[in-house]
Amino acid sequence: MPSTLTQSAVTRPPDAAAAAIIRTEDLWKIYEMGAEQVAALRGVNLLIARNEYVAIMGPSGSGKSTLMNLIGCLDSPSRGQYWLNGQQVSAMPDDDLAYIRNREIGFVFQTFNLLPRATALHNVELPLIYAGIGTEERAQRALEALRRVDLEPRKNHRPNELSGGQRQRVAIARALVTRPSLILADEPTGNLDSTTSKEIMALFDRLWEEGNTIVLVTHEHDIAEHAHRVIYIRDGQVADDKPTARARQRT
Repeated sequence: MPSTLTQSAVTRPPDAAAAAIIRTEDLWKIYEMGAEQVAALRGVNLLIARNEYVAIMGPSGSGKSTLMNLIGCLDSPSRGQYWLNGQQVSAMPDDDLAYIRNREIGFVFQTFNLLPRATALHNVELPLIYAGIGTEERAQRALEALRRVDLEPRKNHRPNELSGGQRQRVAIARALVTRPSLILADEPTGNLDSTTSKEIMALFDRLWEEGNTIVLVTHEHDIAEHAHRVIYIRDGQVADDKPTARARQRT
């Protein structure tokens, strides 16, 4: 993994949008299906500021998962441009994308994606191991992240010794441990009951209040209402982009 990015990988966007954490211009993703081309995204333009709390919604097949993969640097666009935290990542090579994913983005998934034989502490440490952080600092930062999600007492428990909500808290702590620019959560309450879902969303509320930028991908309207802005994707395009009732109450 490279310690620094190539000069071509850090091209800056125009000054007017330099303060945005996410900026896309005419973003397309086209898949080859035999002799046919299928456009999953068709010219998406987005601007998301630092410390925004945004939900992305859309029906199955709308392109919201494809958009999430591009925002998370898990895939590259077919054409168009994407800047993340002031860096143009849309044309980065794979090694640089891996570096960006590790340093800039904290991922939270519906299925938790925890190592079953590792303790909560070790699961949280994993991104720091990939980043080459030393043992003592890793342990200290992992403990700090577990404290932020109120799970430090469970640091030596393995996933099968934790409830679903506790496993998701470990996953959130793992997302926080690299001190990322962006938390990207994909259906984070999809495997949780309603009571536990409320607890997890209250935790996201607190993380936003602490200054984190959160982009939440969900198909549930009540979960999306925790955000302050909802972007609706339909047929690979932005169909609507508006504040939630919660945001309107704050103004």
